[in-house]
Amino acid sequence: MPTQPAVIPMRSEAGAPLSGTAGIPGDKSISHRALILGALTVGETRISGLLEGEDVIDTARAMRAFGAEVNHLGGGEWTVHGVGTGGFAEPDRVIDCGNSGTGVRLIMGAMATTPITATFTGDASLNSRPMGRITDPLALFGCQAVGRSGGRLPMTLIGARDPLPVRYELPMPSAQVKSAVLLAGLNAPGETVVVEPVATRDHTERMLEAFGADLTIEETGGGRILTLKGRPELRPQAITVPRDPSSAAFPVCAALIVPGSDILVPGIGLNPTRAGLYETLREMGAELTYENMREEGGEPVADLRARYSPDMTGIEVPPARAASMIDEYPVLSVVAANARGRTMMRGVAELRVKECDRIDAMATGLRDCGVMVEEGADWFAVEGRGPGGVRGGGLCKSHLDHRIAMSFLVLGLAAQEPVRVDDGSPIATSFPQFEALMTGLGANMRREDVQ
Repeated sequence: MPTQPAVIPMRSEAGAPLSGTAGIPGDKSISHRALILGALTVGETRISGLLEGEDVIDTARAMRAFGAEVNHLGGGEWTVHGVGTGGFAEPDRVIDCGNSGTGVRLIMGAMATTPITATFTGDASLNSRPMGRITDPLALFGCQAVGRSGGRLPMTLIGARDPLPVRYELPMPSAQVKSAVLLAGLNAPGETVVVEPVATRDHTERMLEAFGADLTIEETGGGRILTLKGRPELRPQAITVPRDPSSAAFPVCAALIVPGSDILVPGIGLNPTRAGLYETLREMGAELTYENMREEGGEPVADLRARYSPDMTGIEVPPARAASMIDEYPVLSVVAANARGRTMMRGVAELRVKECDRIDAMATGLRDCGVMVEEGADWFAVEGRGPGGVRGGGLCKSHLDHRIAMSFLVLGLAAQEPVRVDDGSPIATSFPQFEALMTGLGANMRREDVQ
């Protein structure tokens, strides 16, 4: 059975301005995909800048369990000797994906069209999340899934012996579902087609093309149509992972709300399907600039400079932007609390089924810190208190969610009273350097003794 990490209570409070350079770790989404696609090639894939957080390490372990040779060379350098498309071996143990919804769903897709059986589990948070959105389309290929009630982990998948090509229209915007179907389609005959009414992050498509898959993308009035020819021979690659824009959101947003702050965040990936937060912040009046724009590993990259922005105002965030910033709404709500006026966030039902119900978690914690929040099934709105106007003083629950924990620690840096988080241990799943990086910039943040 998976073990839960020790609880780490944390607190943050106002202090000196943030300054300096924030070296953000590698992009989590790209790191997962690089390991999985590397395992599906024949030959050696070299990966530089891999995020070495717990989520990605769990995916590396899973690829070893399926027969790939995965080696850590140190300093974010890894090699993967793959087994080829359809070459996964049957694992001899349960695949523990920890806290990672991305990891488990992509791995399920990658094995779904290989005639092997594998059982998946995770931590308490992951085991509470619904998997039907993945197993339903995978069943169309011929994959069988048996899990707990509500389609939850632990779950056993029996891969299709004679997989069928699939045409699947996404019922909701989800890069995880799209990616799982495309990965399953790699070992299905003929053409697998995914219809995406609303564009989501396209790392899987970019990486599939880099590895030599035959993928065509058609933009239509009704969205994007992705057509993948099955059973290609993928070519091993040398991949440089850009720095994670979702992790960068926390020091960037902290700098915007802490008086006198000025930080540089170099080498951040600015894929248009991931950059919605930064577009939104600039519309709110944030002093956020891009420097040295370039391309690395097929992804647009830039250095971000973020300065204290006391003139930010609330806006209505376009619902169509939700897919490009779905993980950043928690920390955006912290910025909104420090802006003037109302920030409305619609079309965010996906937040209800993340590591926790992120709308409820942020609304509850913000209210406990003196911020007025309204919420509905697929929306929430924050009434800004203006610069320095957030009371703070709350004990906020992380709900085993790394982004909730980091968001409330950012809130405390600009609040009138300290903000405490009941458990910061989930932060290690995606951003193990977070505490050291933030305190290195001058943040007044620390762990508390466990009572």
